[in-house]
Amino acid sequence: MSNHPVVQLTSEASWNFTNSHHTGRRFLAKLVAFLQDEVYPSVKLYYAQIPKDPVQRWKTVVPIIEELKVKARKLGLWNLFLSKAHYPQHGVPLSNLEYAVMAEVIGRGGHMASEAVNCAAPDTGNMEVLARYGSPEQQKEWLLPLLNGEIRSAFAMTERFVASSDARNIKTSIRQEGDEIVINGHKWWISGAGDPRTKLHLVMGKSDPGNPDGYKQQSVVIVPTDTPGVRIVRPMEVFGYDDAPEGHCEVIYENVRVPLKNLVLGWGKGFEDALGLHPFLSLYTYFANRLGSPGRIHHCMRSIGVASTALDLMIQRVTDPSRKTFGKFLYEHGTVIAEIAKSRAEIEAARLLVLSAAHQACSRIISMPPITG
Repeated sequence: MSNHPVVQLTSEASWNFTNSHHTGRRFLAKLVAFLQDEVYPSVKLYYAQIPKDPVQRWKTVVPIIEELKVKARKLGLWNLFLSKAHYPQHGVPLSNLEYAVMAEVIGRGGHMASEAVNCAAPDTGNMEVLARYGSPEQQKEWLLPLLNGEIRSAFAMTERFVASSDARNIKTSIRQEGDEIVINGHKWWISGAGDPRTKLHLVMGKSDPGNPDGYKQQSVVIVPTDTPGVRIVRPMEVFGYDDAPEGHCEVIYENVRVPLKNLVLGWGKGFEDALGLHPFLSLYTYFANRLGSPGRIHHCMRSIGVASTALDLMIQRVTDPSRKTFGKFLYEHGTVIAEIAKSRAEIEAARLLVLSAAHQACSRIISMPPITG
């Protein structure tokens, strides 16, 4: 077993995945050092800097995040999710598999670690969409500020009253009126909509509800957050947490008007097939499920990082002399050590399964031809 710091945070297998690639190894080692020296020690400060006041907590840009972003960018630890193989103009020389390994150690630092290196959702998926499908004007206005970490974004698909995990069910109306696009809809669980730095929403809705092809009814539009008619109803809670200042919000779009240039790719392209490929490798995928892009793999690996941290805390507790029971450490009780072993096995299995998926998806996605208008 290697004593390299990377192995302490993930596994020997994960290190070996990147060990044959000089660039991936260099990025990963540098990332681990940054996380251990700068990010992990700042987690408590991050939460302390979020006001308790129910109004101010949604108006606050957490200072420590901005400080960490400056340091990360100077180190070249920036936009690591965006592979140069797929996005040569904006990406970094890392494969999907290599970044998947990095996503696990990033996950150990919670939301703030991802944001510190400009790899936080929903911005990552939105940047991929704009980098791949955005017009030059859209990229200049919205993509570059996102890549620079100057602004944040939200992705608005999920709706009330419908099973919107299948985006064919969404009801939000997107229609052309003269030289404008008019949007009317009621969305919720819109991640990022509460952040004061969020300057755009990517809104998915129906532009051609009568089309007999259910995959050609939807379009996606860029909506600046300061457009009249955009209303944040409330931040919603997950297990009692509101995730301020980012939030997962209920949002109403009421007669929202944006110029035609804000349409992404084209009318009815929300489910656009990639040159005859199955719809799961489509524009919809990038916006909604993010399965065709590496986004879901990134989420899974970050979750594994969270699970690994939880296991570390469990081990700390069961080896704590102050918590002995019946004259024994907690780990000396058979059921306790059995559960720890089970947890370790489940984490190891999950990690290798996701890394296998990343390895298989990488070549498929990078070889996918670009969609044209």
